[in-house]
Amino acid sequence: MKKLVLYCIMSILLLFACSSHGNKAKIESIQIKGSDTIVNLIQVWAENFIKSHPNLNISITGGGSGTGFASLINKTCDIAMSSREVEDIEVALAKQNNVNPIGFKVGLDGLVVIVNRDNPVTQLTLTELKNIFMAKITNWKEVGGQNRKIVILSREANSGTHMFFKEHVIRSGYANSSDEFSVHSLMMPSSQAVYDEVLQNPNALGYVGMGFVDNKIKVISVAVDENSKYIYPTRDTVVNGSYPISRPLYLYTNGKPEGIIEMFIDYAVSDEGQKIVVDTDFVPIKKD
Repeated sequence: MKKLVLYCIMSILLLFACSSHGNKAKIESIQIKGSDTIVNLIQVWAENFIKSHPNLNISITGGGSGTGFASLINKTCDIAMSSREVEDIEVALAKQNNVNPIGFKVGLDGLVVIVNRDNPVTQLTLTELKNIFMAKITNWKEVGGQNRKIVILSREANSGTHMFFKEHVIRSGYANSSDEFSVHSLMMPSSQAVYDEVLQNPNALGYVGMGFVDNKIKVISVAVDENSKYIYPTRDTVVNGSYPISRPLYLYTNGKPEGIIEMFIDYAVSDEGQKIVVDTDFVPIKKD
C-alpha cells in the first residue's frame, strides 16, 4: 500500500511538473549582424517589436556589411543587415555552405560627405571627391578652401558604406575599374568614428549615412560634374534620385524567412516600421 501511495504521489508531481513546463512561454531569439550604417535603425525596430513579443530576445551587432554576410554564410546569425547588395563571391561561398541569401529592401539612404563646420568648403563634384580620396587633390585650397592638407577618412574595407563609395565615387560606376582609395586614407572602424574625427578635426573629410548627420558638422552638396547642379542630400533628393550618392538598405536571410524572423521583416517594411525609418533620418521605401 505504501508503495502504491508513493507511486501515486510521484505521478502527480511529475504530471504537475510537465504541466507547469508546458505553460511557460517559449523564449525565442534573433541574431542580427552587419552594417554599422543601419544598426541604430535596427535597434529602434527591435525595441518596438519586442513590446508585442515580450519573450523574444534580439541581439544586434555591427561590424560592417561584409561581417553580416560572413555571419549569415557561417550560420551564426539569422539576419544580415547590409548597405549593399550581396556580392557574387559571397553567394558562391554561401552555396558551398548550403546557405541561400535572400535580400529584402527596407529603406533608402543618401551617403553624406561631411567636413568640420570651420571648413569653408560647401560643395564638391564627384570628380573632385574621387581625386581627393585618391590623393590626387591633397590641399583644401585646390577646391576653394584654406591652405591646409586634407585628412581623408574612409570606412574599413568590410563596410558596405566603403564598398558603395568605392564603386560609385572612386570607380565612377565602372565595374572594370581598378581605382582604389589612397593608401594615405585613414580607415575608420565605424561611421560614428568618422563623425567623431570630423567633429574635432578641421582638415578632415569623410562620408557617413544620413542617420549620422546633425548640426554639429557640415554636409557637402554634391554635383555629378562642374556643369551640373549641386544637390544637398535630403529625403526628397534621395527618393527622386537627384542626389548622386544614394543607395538601398537591406536585410538578408538564409532562404525564405519563417516564423518570428518573417514577422520582424514584415514589421520593418510596415507603415509603423517605415515611420521609424523616417524618424531615424533615413528614407522610407513606402510613401507616407
